[in-house]
Amino acid sequence: MSETTLDVQGLTCPLPVLKANKVLRGLPGGARLTVLATDPASVADFQAYCRETGHALVSFSEAAGLFRFTLRKREDVARPPA
Repeated sequence: MSETTLDVQGLTCPLPVLKANKVLRGLPGGARLTVLATDPASVADFQAYCRETGHALVSFSEAAGLFRFTLRKREDVARPPA
């Protein structure tokens, strides 16, 4: 299973989610992305992002102002040929 870490400490909304989205686009379905952030708004942002995109928010933790999110990219659904 592919695992990647993205450090967006010091960045504020909406940059953490935008940068995570860019990384996830390049990962295969089922891959995990751990995001390290310091913006408290990122908690609600990542929850909404996962709801809207179908990616899974596998885990979330906070310690001393550092937020750690682990996301699993949704499995790509094969589209029938046109």
